[in-house]
Amino acid sequence: MPTTTTRPVRTLADIATPDGVFAIIAMDQRNTLRRMFTAVGIEATDEDLRRSKTDVARALTPLASGILFDPTYGVPAISGNDALAPGCGLLVASEPAERGRFGTEPITHRDPELDSRWVLGLNGDANKFFAQLRADRPAPRPGEPDLVALGLDAVREVVADCAATGIPSVIENLVYPLPGEDFTAARRADAVIESARVLNETGCDLLKLEYPGSPEACRRLADVVDRPWAVLSAGVPFDDFTKVIRIAFDEGGASGFIAGRSVWRESLALAGAERQAFLSDVARPRLAQMLEVATAHARPWTAV
Repeated sequence: MPTTTTRPVRTLADIATPDGVFAIIAMDQRNTLRRMFTAVGIEATDEDLRRSKTDVARALTPLASGILFDPTYGVPAISGNDALAPGCGLLVASEPAERGRFGTEPITHRDPELDSRWVLGLNGDANKFFAQLRADRPAPRPGEPDLVALGLDAVREVVADCAATGIPSVIENLVYPLPGEDFTAARRADAVIESARVLNETGCDLLKLEYPGSPEACRRLADVVDRPWAVLSAGVPFDDFTKVIRIAFDEGGASGFIAGRSVWRESLALAGAERQAFLSDVARPRLAQMLEVATAHARPWTAV
């Protein structure tokens, strides 16, 4: 498979602000979103999931540089209506909705049919792929799967496919505790940084990474990543996330944020005019505040 193209169809500029900063809203949850509804006492239907995504898109994409949606509920939520603001890019999640497991550990795999041309067919501007990788995982025992190799192989396939088609590859990673591991803050920081290092080597266009935990860890992360990265919210409270992104920008050289639940979480328990009011009066100012911080402190992706 060729790994380069001379005529890109989309670039990172399509999901960034004119200043080269990523201010992206994430709402690509599927099963997780359904569980979030359940947690607030709502047994959500498929239409409830689509409606929540439509409402978030309509309220927030006028300020956002991009929005990250899943193909099952998210893309249909903005099809044939005015929910996606002009100038806001669309990132489409291409990882399978379900993944296998080896014991308690996730197995990262790719569905070849969910490729970059499929993303373009959904009017997407970038292909986001979720890889749950622990690059510092011990070598597998005989007969066990090599979860690191499987995950990296899947990511390399996505990156090569995107490069051949000419659209950006956005690789997201979340680390997890290994079986029996005392997952201290220090161990977690090491895991985030080592996984970022190996994912950086795949040649992806943008990394979507967790905050590694401290300014010092952000500086370590900056030392091993030489391509643009954006910090994800991972559901932390809004006030905490605004502090996190400032550190990620100043100490880690992050080029923006990809934020979800920190911005819109409370809207799920609401409906109709109450939801619209929350999104307009609370969620939108949150996004505006984060965008202000990013514009002042994030490193433009064009400068990386």
